[in-house]
Amino acid sequence: MTSQIARRREEMSQPESAALHYRVTAWWSSGKAGLAKSDSAPNAIHFTAPPEFGGLEGRWTPEDLLLGAVASCYTTTFRALADYSQLQYLDLGVEVEGTVCKAESGYSFSEIIIRSKLTISNPEEESRSMRLLHKAKAVCLVARALSIEAVFEPIVSVQGSTSARGTI
Repeated sequence: MTSQIARRREEMSQPESAALHYRVTAWWSSGKAGLAKSDSAPNAIHFTAPPEFGGLEGRWTPEDLLLGAVASCYTTTFRALADYSQLQYLDLGVEVEGTVCKAESGYSFSEIIIRSKLTISNPEEESRSMRLLHKAKAVCLVARALSIEAVFEPIVSVQGSTSARGTI
């Protein structure tokens, strides 16, 4: 754990132009469930398709994980902005809700709503608090990432032969 903290501190002390890399590996572990593992976390997350699509009850779904990424990114972004701006607050609760609809090809999110509730003790900080809440939404890394197209690099492996790489 200490080496992870030291590595994070070293990465954060790099110039702004230095790229930071993150990696998650997922694999299907059984009939209706999979596992996802991050380089930065000790525990894997069990996931499944939503029950509406034949998945198991009581497990994280890709949809939950996406909304969780938005909520946690928004929360940590706001905390950083508040710290930098020296805004004192008592509590921040964030709820993220997504709506999935049938699309032309498959399903897609038609809406993602971020509901934040900030509790402050100083009424004079209300307008500044609201500006920081809006700024956190504007600069949240995960929310901004939803607008970029993912690079796709598929690999097909046939047991006993070499892999074929290609892009679609």
